[in-house]
Formats: sequence, structure tokens, C-alpha cells
Amino acid sequence: MEDEKYLVEFSERLEKELYKLCRSFGFAGERLLENDDIDMKFPEDLAKDYFPDAVREFQNYPEVSLAWAGYMGMGVAKLWDIDFKAFQAVRYSDFKGRRGFDDLDERVIAEILGYGLQSEQAKKISECLGSCAISALGFLRHENIEPQSPRAYYAFARAVQVLYRIGASMELHLLGYHFEKIG
Repeated sequence: MEDEKYLVEFSERLEKELYKLCRSFGFAGERLLENDDIDMKFPEDLAKDYFPDAVREFQNYPEVSLAWAGYMGMGVAKLWDIDFKAFQAVRYSDFKGRRGFDDLDERVIAEILGYGLQSEQAKKISECLGSCAISALGFLRHENIEPQSPRAYYAFARAVQVLYRIGASMELHLLGYHFEKIG
């Protein structure tokens, strides 16, 4: 139970920090945008297939293992907005590019979000998600968790899920969603 409390607090601290970072890039409004359909898509349909690739790549490319989750979040949010049937059916393999895990970012940017790979928007997204991944990696390293321990794996898993949520929120913001007070 102590680990669960720690992991929840870790996730909350990381999400607040990454939200501020996204806001500085212009990818967030007054608060993080959330959607239960999109949020649940990761643990229910994407995580079990994503984690083997992400964990394998983490040793040599830790920022990529984290940032790619943000790209998936963006892609899922876009599909949710434009085609709910496609959203429901999408799996992790649908985000991989011709080179598999290696070009997931390019596939999402060009084929799902519809930006040219050299466009200013693509560069800005890449810079923001790259900064988020570096920040998340710093968070993980400053936690002084024993490497390759169960706690290290679960903290990494939480960081990946936070990046996914951040990416989804970024795309919802780009699509024009926002919170409004009612009444």
C-alpha cells in the first residue's frame, strides 16, 4: 500500500510539472484536458503491447520510450474526435510506422494528425514532447529508486501513462476542446 500511495503522488507531481511545460509551449489551457474514453484506452488496449517495446528501448533511448507514449495519446485523441469506431478498434500496432517502434512519432504526426514531418507544428510538437520526456526522465532519476526493481518498473509505467495523458490533452487542446463553467 505504501508503494501505491508513493506512485499516485509521483504521478500527480509529474503530471503537474509536464502540464506546466505544455502550457509554456502553448499546448494547454487553464487546466489539463481529460476524457475517460481516451484515458482508459491506454491501460485497457495499448499498454500491454507498448510496454515490452518501451522497456526494451529504455536502456538506450529512455526519452523515446517516454515521448512515444505522448504521441500515442495525441493519436488516440485525434481518432476519438474524428472517428469513434476507429478509436474503439485502434491497437498499439496501428501506431507503429514502417520501421516499427522506431518511427512511431512520424506515423502519428504525418498519418494520424496530418502534419508534414518538416512543418512548424510537427517541430513544435516534437520539441514539447521531447522536453516532457526529458523532464519525466529527470523525475525518475531524482527519485533514487533502485534500478531494475519492481518500484522502478512501476514508476516508469506511471511516467509512461502520464506522458500518454499529456499527449491526449495536447491534442484535445489543439482540436479546440476546453472547459467551460456551467450556470
